[in-house]
Amino acid sequence: MGFVIRTAVTAVALWVATLLVDGIEVTGSSTIANGLTLLGVAVIFGLVNAVLKPLIKIFGCVFYILTLGLFALVVNALLFLLTNWICDLLDLPFKVDGFWDAFWGAIIVGVVSWAINLVIPDPKPRDYAPDA
Repeated sequence: MGFVIRTAVTAVALWVATLLVDGIEVTGSSTIANGLTLLGVAVIFGLVNAVLKPLIKIFGCVFYILTLGLFALVVNALLFLLTNWICDLLDLPFKVDGFWDAFWGAIIVGVVSWAINLVIPDPKPRDYAPDA
């Protein structure tokens, strides 16, 4: 259930990014097609972040330290561009025009996702009682 909620939150954040950044667009044939495209892009973006971001943090930790974390903005933009490339391979109608559009889009997706996650409560963890 958590995966579905995170995917929906990311899809909404991507939709907001398409509204605010001129170089990011979804060009589906209908509103439903655009919504499904955004859900597909959200899944791809989530998988790209889940697989590559930890590896980049491990191998690029020196850059994170030297730039006081600002390198994360560049990494997020590049991961956004990678998502765009994968969408091109899968013929999804999602387009990002260049690095700066990806840079601002990644910032918007991050901020909107954070804001939505503030409103949506985390599910309560199950009580764990080990067997005696």
